[in-house]
Amino acid sequence: MSSAGDGQIGPARVLLNAWFWGQETTGSGQYVQQLAQQLPQVAPAAAWGLAAPRPLTAPPGWQVIVAAPPSWLRGENLAKLWFEQIGFPRACRQWQATLAHVPYWAAPLWTPCPLVVTIHDLIPLRLPAYRGGPRQRLYTWLVSRSARRARLVLTDSQASRQDIIEHLHIPPARVRVTYLAPGADFRRISDSARLAAVRARYGLPLRFVLYMGGFDTRKNVGAVLAAFAQALPALPADVMLVIAGRLPAHDSAFTPDPRPLAARLGIAGRVIFTGWVDEADKPALYSLAEVFVFPSLYEGFGLPVLEALACAG
Repeated sequence: MSSAGDGQIGPARVLLNAWFWGQETTGSGQYVQQLAQQLPQVAPAAAWGLAAPRPLTAPPGWQVIVAAPPSWLRGENLAKLWFEQIGFPRACRQWQATLAHVPYWAAPLWTPCPLVVTIHDLIPLRLPAYRGGPRQRLYTWLVSRSARRARLVLTDSQASRQDIIEHLHIPPARVRVTYLAPGADFRRISDSARLAAVRARYGLPLRFVLYMGGFDTRKNVGAVLAAFAQALPALPADVMLVIAGRLPAHDSAFTPDPRPLAARLGIAGRVIFTGWVDEADKPALYSLAEVFVFPSLYEGFGLPVLEALACAG
């Protein structure tokens, strides 16, 4: 991989926005960390950098450039906006990057070098319930506008590519699909001691149907409960439904607590709510489950389906 600058050809210097580094429970956090693990193997001659709002421990082969938001900025949202629009471009200039990559939908309006942005989905544009208030809508407008100046837009699926072309009005030639894949840890677990430990940790039955994910309305968890209640007469008496994931802190129309619905359906005794699940335990949960269900109404890709398949053997 080479780059042109001041008439000279040399190794590329690629700087990634690492705002979500360390946030393993988010898709953006998992994505940037997987990129950091894999990219140097693809292009070992390139120089690789992570721009972050705070110091972090990077994998071998990466340099860290800290662009800390000013201390007077109040609130995480303003700090994030400052980092995306000011801190990251400054880091690109400081590090003399020849290519900038923002691995989520938040490209800056300006960078001193060519820009690549990954847009996983267009949920705020596709689903009215996710558009938020005036500030959120202004932010969506800003990052939509900035995405149009990117040299290349990457996305996870053909469906998301069509959404980006249609809603962001980006020429098709500049939108490319790079499919996601499960991490190397997602494989069939056969270690009986490990499986027994995970079963005990989360109170799992011997046989169960598994849902693992979030609880906002798009995830459609209510449909899982309703379908299980309808199928219950035909199911063996020892089959349970396991709902895995951190439950909503407050019951609301946007993030409904599924437990009251389970009670109304008369299936509370056949449903186990595990609460938060450690990332390291997810392959074992997939391996223990008889069936994995993923009824989401809209996804840019739907990686949990591939993770479950990878753990099926």
